[in-house]
Amino acid sequence: MMYSVEEQAKYFEWSGAFLQKMVSPEEIEQLRDVIRFFEWKYYVRHESLISDQQYDLLFSKLRELEKHHPELITEDSPTQRVSSDLTNTFNTVSHLGPMLSLDNSYDEQDLISFDNQIKKLTGMDGDIEYAVEPKFDGGSITLVYEQNIMTRSATRGDGAVGEEITSNVKTGIPSIPLKAALSDYGIFRAELRGEVIISKDNFEKLNAKREEEGEMLFANPRNAATGALRMKDPNEVKQRRLEAFIYQIGIAENKQGESVANNIGTQYGSIEILQKLGFKTPEKEARLCKNIAEVVEYCREMEAGREQYPYEIDGMVVKLNDFKLQELCGYTQHHPRWAIAYKFKAKKALTQLLEIQYQVGKIGTITPVAKVKPVQLAGVTVSSISLHNEEFIISKDIRIGDTIEIERAGDVIPHVVGSVNDLRRGHETPFVFPEFCPVNDTEVPVKLIRESDEAAWRCPHCVCGAQNLQKIIFHVSKPAMDIDGFGKSYVEQFYKMGWIRDIGDVYDLDFDQIAQLEGFGTKSANNLKSAIELAKNKPIHRLLHSLSIHHLGKKASKLIAERIRNIWELKTWTLENYTEIKDIGPVVGQNMVDFFSQESNLVLLQKLEQNGVNFDQMEEDQPPVIAADAPLAGKTILFTGTMTRLNRREAQLMAEKAGAKNISAVSSNLNILVVGENAGSKLVKAQKLGTVEVLTEEAFLSLISS
Repeated sequence: MMYSVEEQAKYFEWSGAFLQKMVSPEEIEQLRDVIRFFEWKYYVRHESLISDQQYDLLFSKLRELEKHHPELITEDSPTQRVSSDLTNTFNTVSHLGPMLSLDNSYDEQDLISFDNQIKKLTGMDGDIEYAVEPKFDGGSITLVYEQNIMTRSATRGDGAVGEEITSNVKTGIPSIPLKAALSDYGIFRAELRGEVIISKDNFEKLNAKREEEGEMLFANPRNAATGALRMKDPNEVKQRRLEAFIYQIGIAENKQGESVANNIGTQYGSIEILQKLGFKTPEKEARLCKNIAEVVEYCREMEAGREQYPYEIDGMVVKLNDFKLQELCGYTQHHPRWAIAYKFKAKKALTQLLEIQYQVGKIGTITPVAKVKPVQLAGVTVSSISLHNEEFIISKDIRIGDTIEIERAGDVIPHVVGSVNDLRRGHETPFVFPEFCPVNDTEVPVKLIRESDEAAWRCPHCVCGAQNLQKIIFHVSKPAMDIDGFGKSYVEQFYKMGWIRDIGDVYDLDFDQIAQLEGFGTKSANNLKSAIELAKNKPIHRLLHSLSIHHLGKKASKLIAERIRNIWELKTWTLENYTEIKDIGPVVGQNMVDFFSQESNLVLLQKLEQNGVNFDQMEEDQPPVIAADAPLAGKTILFTGTMTRLNRREAQLMAEKAGAKNISAVSSNLNILVVGENAGSKLVKAQKLGTVEVLTEEAFLSLISS
């Protein structure tokens, strides 16, 4: 999966504007796509494009919208799961207990509000004890110990399932004991949670060595640590000098499988136990605070001294200390109610804006890019920053030659805060957006256009080929045709050599020639050939999405693909054919009509078909068929509490196969609530409504088996 700077800028611009308005089903799906994009960048590619606060705003907005419109909740919505970092490199394993995210706070008032909420949930007055620990910026892992022996380690994954990295942990992280006397505390089986990190000193040494050897430098310690966890050779992992801070006993069971967590008693006590057992813990930094005032003071203290701390930390984690009180507070689907992350303020720097250059995207969007005097910021050297669009520059009165303030929060892509007007000397040049395409390198000028509902200027008729390059990059990417190993650098190389000029050429490459290129060879060329041959047989909804038709997303592509047998049928479709489909609006419909009415596009499609790309509907394109007499046909369903025979995901899949639609909140639209052990507020709310059928897990299984 590769995204151009233009696409990244589009997501930044769109996500900011989205929070100001609301909303159609199509826009809600667009919001989901934006969140998925940022999650993929953060958890899979280990690149943070927006700050945690920006992400939290988007996630909260989606959660709010779905709360008010439960009929629009989809199974694959980010609110129905916790963010994923899964790849195909390692086997996947299920965690013994879910690894949820943390709710976030950004100021002291948020902490006070959190304390007030805890008091309401627990019914307590007066001071409440909290355990406060550093929020390490690394890679989350789990460790499973059975009969005192470490049997498995895994990455966080999607919170329910992670990648098994046992060999890498055993070999590459000596701070993790292979044996720990957990039985001394009545624990037969345990799942511990921790964070794998690299100290600042070791990170500098690691990059110095890579620089000597002519290798690419790591951007930050987090990337170096998380990347090492997925290395194929455990002996190479050891070279990274990884460390693991273990900060929580997530699951603790006796031989009968019963929880013995309450025997430990408190979060602060669990850290003391882990330290005694030989684990590297934040025992020096963990502090037991008697009340929220002490929590606030300690967070101030740690933030003030963060630069002197030997590890990268981006905040503090505040946890209700008493485990029994934690149980009273419970959980949401996204986070425990008894814990919160206090995020440190963004890191900022000043630099000079030297010039503004432009980049073009696959649909012609022209993105201004600030070229700045190189400056060190949060561990990286910044020399280029997206300025998003004309309105962004004008609203902040950014001028060429200005001293500008930039920030990075949580190792995200740099963001321009604004100009420092007091430092102007009179030579700064006001910004004027170009009238004609600034990327076009031919003698034929192309006048830019801007739609009334968009902030971006676009080049409507590319004559220089720049858009084609971006279209090819997107076509081969993971969300489109997903051609494994065909990255952006290869596309740019082949394009520069004249081997590909449009997406049709991707399927007509000369692999004998490719094998002769430096860095390839026969094996690499054959691997690329196999990946391209595999892509030829992808379902047509992927092909539709890969064509870079303006506003046509993955969901809309699937909805259209479900209704045709062959791509060519769309030549005769009218606007009404598209808008008859639920969730397809007139904008997408008209863009589709326009695409299939242009001769050049039809010629490109013919080229794709002649080169062997599938144009026929496949099983994956077809919607699931639910029998009218399915036991849960037409019903909405929600699961709450702890299931004893099924995990939550298994139960939801079984419900879908029985005809039901899973939703995430109790409302008048809910038909069935399935309750497991320790069902909480959702059961109470459903009972108050009086219209919801409440089933036990056994009753649910009996019903669907009928």
